[in-house]
Amino acid sequence: MSFPWAEHYTPKHPVMQWMDEKLPLPRLVYNAVGAGYPVPRNLNYFWNFGVLAGLALVIQIVTGIIMAMHYGANDLVAFATVEQTMRDVNSGWLMRYAHANGASFFFIVVYLHIFRGLFYGSYKAPREMVWLLGLVIFLLMMATAFMGYVLPWGQMSYWGAKVITGLFGAIPVVGEPIQTWLLGGFAPGNASLNRFFSLHFLLPFVIAGVIILHIWTLHIPGSSNPTGVEVKGPQDTVPFHPYYTAKDGFGAGVFLILFSIMLFYAPNYLGHPDNYIEANPLSTPAHIVPEWYFWPFYAILRAFTVDFFFVPAKLLGVLAMFASILLLFFLPWLDNSPVRSGNYRPVFKKFFLILVIDVLILGYCGGAPAEEPYVMISQVAAAYYFAHFLIVLPLISRFEKPLPLPGSITESVLHRHSIKGEQDALPGMGADPQPSNAG
Repeated sequence: MSFPWAEHYTPKHPVMQWMDEKLPLPRLVYNAVGAGYPVPRNLNYFWNFGVLAGLALVIQIVTGIIMAMHYGANDLVAFATVEQTMRDVNSGWLMRYAHANGASFFFIVVYLHIFRGLFYGSYKAPREMVWLLGLVIFLLMMATAFMGYVLPWGQMSYWGAKVITGLFGAIPVVGEPIQTWLLGGFAPGNASLNRFFSLHFLLPFVIAGVIILHIWTLHIPGSSNPTGVEVKGPQDTVPFHPYYTAKDGFGAGVFLILFSIMLFYAPNYLGHPDNYIEANPLSTPAHIVPEWYFWPFYAILRAFTVDFFFVPAKLLGVLAMFASILLLFFLPWLDNSPVRSGNYRPVFKKFFLILVIDVLILGYCGGAPAEEPYVMISQVAAAYYFAHFLIVLPLISRFEKPLPLPGSITESVLHRHSIKGEQDALPGMGADPQPSNAG
C-alpha cells in the first residue's frame, strides 16, 4: 500500500539511476521491504513469524537441492543413497538433518503465524485474500512434506505412503483408481518414488511463487496490527527499514539459535526411529504415525469409528480431515464481528484459548496409539474443533460486547505507555511515594 507520506526512492548514483530506469528492481525492494513501505508502529514479535517462514523455506530449498544431488529415486537404492549421503558425503549429515528438522521448524513458525492471524483477526476484510493465499501455501506445504517423508524409503516412509494414499480409496467409485494413479501401481514402489521425488522438488518453488502473491496482496491494504485499527495518518506508521528489519533480524537470530540447538544436539528427536529401517512391504510396524505436524488432522481422521447409515466410518474420517482445513477458507465470513483484534474481545479471547488447547489435545491423540482413551478424547476434541468455527464463533460475533477501541494506533501506543508510567510511579515501583511540597 502506498500511503501519501511514503518515502520515495530517489537514486543518487548514476549507476543506480540507470538501473532504476532500465530495471527498477532496487525500487521494488525499497518499496516492498525498505524505507518506502510504511507499516503500523505497534507490531509485536508475533509479526516476525511470516519472515521466519520465508527463512525456513530458503533453508529447505538450499538443503533440498544439495540432497537431491546425491539421491537415487529408485526403490532399490533410495534408502542406501540417503544413508550414503549421511555417512560418506562431506557435511551430508548436516544437510540431511537440516532438511529434516527444517521441515519441522517450518511448520512450527507457520502454525504460530496462523494462530496469530486467528487471534488478531487478520483474516477479516480487507485482507481476506491474504488469508486465503496463506491457506493455499499451507496446503502446498502439507503435500510437499508428505511426499518428502516418503523419499528416505524407511519403514514409516513406506507405510505412511500406503496409509495416506489409502485414504483416497475410501472415496466411492473413483477412490481406488485415484489411489492407483497416485502410486503408479497397487502399492508404493518405484513409480511412486519417481513421481513423489519430482513433485517434492517442484512444489517448494510453487510455494515461493504463492508467497510472492501472498506478500503482494498484503501490500495492497497494508499490514494488520495488534489493535485491529486501520492506519489513520503518518503518526501511526514507521518505515519498514530500519525498524522492522532490525526486529525481524533479532527474531531470525533467535530462530537460528534454536534451530542449531535442535540440529546439533537432538537431530532425531522429532523423527521416528523406524524410519532408519529400510522399507519392508512384508513387515507392518506396530504403530503407524505420520510426522508430528500432521497429528491433529490424523486424530480427526481416526475419530470416526462407526458407520453412519450407508456412509463408512473411513470415508467420514477422510471427509472430516479435509473439512478441518477447508473450513478455514470460510473463516472471513463465519466471524462477522466488527472488531478484529482478540485483545478487545473478552469472550472470543477465552474461547480462542480453548481452541489452542483443543488443537494441542488433537495433536497428542494423533501421535498416540489408536486405542482408548485416546480415540474417545480425539472424538470430543474433533467435535469441539468443528463446533468452534461453525457454532461458537458466529454466536460470539453476534452477542459479544467488545471493549472500546482506541481512536488510532498512536492513541493505543501512547495510552499503554501512559499506563506504564503511572504504574512506575506507584509506591514500591522506584518512585518517591511522598507528595512533593515544592511550590
